[in-house]
Amino acid sequence: MKKLREKVTAQLFVVYLRYLIGGSFVFASIVKIRGGRFTTLSGANEPIDSAWHMFETLYASGLWWKFLGLGQLVAGLLLMTQRFSKLGALLFFPIVANVFVITVSYDFRGTPFITGLLLLANIFLILWDWDELKVLVNKVPAIPGKIRLENDRVWEIAGVVMFLFTAIYRYTVTGYNIFFWGAGCLFIGAAALIFGLRRKKNYL
Repeated sequence: MKKLREKVTAQLFVVYLRYLIGGSFVFASIVKIRGGRFTTLSGANEPIDSAWHMFETLYASGLWWKFLGLGQLVAGLLLMTQRFSKLGALLFFPIVANVFVITVSYDFRGTPFITGLLLLANIFLILWDWDELKVLVNKVPAIPGKIRLENDRVWEIAGVVMFLFTAIYRYTVTGYNIFFWGAGCLFIGAAALIFGLRRKKNYL
């Protein structure tokens, strides 16, 4: 893993992986914080052991539903900022693990595949920063001596801009267009990549 961390392509992959899974959590969190349903229709009349009835129960809890959304929002934001991504990955883990188990427990068809990939991606991000995170298990952390491209400020700025775009769009627009949101995030990410690669020589 140490040699992999020194590769620019691997660092860029990690940066955009944080954007991807962090942004997905921010996108999903806003509807909960607003007190809205996860689905458009009520699941109150669905079988009690169905996923839709479970979502209706969570929605009806009120405060807990909003608290869950807030937890997703904070974890996603921390990941997207890059600077606080280590903490974000740790907070993300119990949430995404819980989501994965829920999708496996109920009939979500292909959804466990997606949530499983999110869980694996989160584990990878924890392993990526394990040299510094191992202080949590009473091991001496290894602080990297060389400043890497992934730590450039351009990724922090892009992450905050992407977070604000996602949060504001999701909060203010009821009938959202996921393709518009995706295109906006791609534009921000592409702009950051251009500026980041221009500064690459500083990290070689």
